[in-house]
Formats: sequence, structure tokens, C-alpha cells
Amino acid sequence: MTRNRRPSPFDHTQGLGSAREGVGHWWTQRVTAVALVPLTLWFAGALMAHARSDYGAVIHWLREPVTTVLIVQLLIALFYHMALGLQVVIEDYVHDDRLKIPAVIGTQLVSVALAVAGIVAVLRTAFG
Repeated sequence: MTRNRRPSPFDHTQGLGSAREGVGHWWTQRVTAVALVPLTLWFAGALMAHARSDYGAVIHWLREPVTTVLIVQLLIALFYHMALGLQVVIEDYVHDDRLKIPAVIGTQLVSVALAVAGIVAVLRTAFG
């Protein structure tokens, strides 16, 4: 297969557009969305259950291994999903490559930085 050929109708049916990436980005965004549903429901329910708790009770809850793992999973899925979504928005609505490429890179870096900051905060709380 040559690199410079145009996508055929068969390529389109296989999800292979001009970038040859297929539906991987779309699929990953859907998987993170599905993962976020139970994680977000769990987190919202847990926050409501601890709404009237004092600081010590909340810290005790955060130090439970299951809670720590679920919050870290929530942060990873949340910020990965956010980065994927923002990338799609930028690619669809920013047409100048001089702006598009730095914007995509910037949103990905900010997403990673926010995820790392959240994970570090959770781990410091859990093990601190």
C-alpha cells in the first residue's frame, strides 16, 4: 500500500479516513465515557454520604484503599476523556494549523498536569 493514495470507499467502510487512524479516538472516548458513569455516580453518592461528616471522617474515608483506587481511576478517566473531547473540538473548529497544533498540545499537557496534580493530592492524603 502506498502512502500517498487517496482513501477508497472500502477504507471509509473500515473507518480508515485520510489519516488512517480509524475509529480509535472515537472508541477511546466512548470507553472513557462509559467508565466515567459508574465512577461519577459512586463519587457523587460518596460525597453526599459524607456531606455532614467532619474533616477527620472524610480523611479516614479517603485513606481507605478502595476509595483511593477509585478516585485515582476517576481522575485518570476524567482528564483523559476531557483531553480527547477538547482535541476533537479544536480539530473541528480551529482551521489554522499554526493555532491548532499548539492548542491540541497545550490542552493535552494541561490535562496531564491536572490529572497528576489530582493523583498526587489523593496519594498524599491517603499515605500522609
